Amino acid sequence: MTRNNRPPVESGNGLPVLTPAPGLRADAVRNKGLLLDAASSLMDSCGAERLTMEAVASAAGVGKGTVFRRFGSRAGLFAALLDHRESRLQAAFLSGPPPLGPDAPPRERLLAFGPALIAHDRSFYDVVRATRDDPERAYAIPATRLRETHLAMLLREAGSTGDTLLQAHTLLASVDAVLVHHLLTERGVSRERIEAGWRDLVERLLDETG
Repeated sequence: MTRNNRPPVESGNGLPVLTPAPGLRADAVRNKGLLLDAASSLMDSCGAERLTMEAVASAAGVGKGTVFRRFGSRAGLFAALLDHRESRLQAAFLSGPPPLGPDAPPRERLLAFGPALIAHDRSFYDVVRATRDDPERAYAIPATRLRETHLAMLLREAGSTGDTLLQAHTLLASVDAVLVHHLLTERGVSRERIEAGWRDLVERLLDETG
């Protein structure tokens, strides 16, 4: 999902989690957050095509040079935005309330993960699409690694005896952001049908291997 190559750290569950880039002071992290909040609000109102460095600077009340120094380029801004949004999703499934969070049984968490992921990626699809310039890179970034590791862990905890890494990738492929967009906009498939397909796939994987 994102372009940055900084290594993830581990959460309390041993899962890789995105963290702020090393060396940033507290005020720099705070200012970066304010810029990303401004960019996120602009994204919601005007979409990715109209999201410019100048627009972000104006919305945040800073000079354009400040935005360029912080993100380097428009592509860097998009990458940072994806990290910003991804951290919210991570908080939800790592420490949030059930059924997505850790207080729910693993099977329920698996069933809830797909719809949550669809909602997350649909809300920010323009940026996801704008950063898909290198298809292979998407599999190596920390956010994707965390998703696959989390799902593999839940599959094992739910009783799967198969290859949980490949099962996790199968699940993620079924709700890939670009595929979901194509199904919704070009094939007339409803979001409810896609979510039902996720739940059916989870149940089949667990019933056949558990």
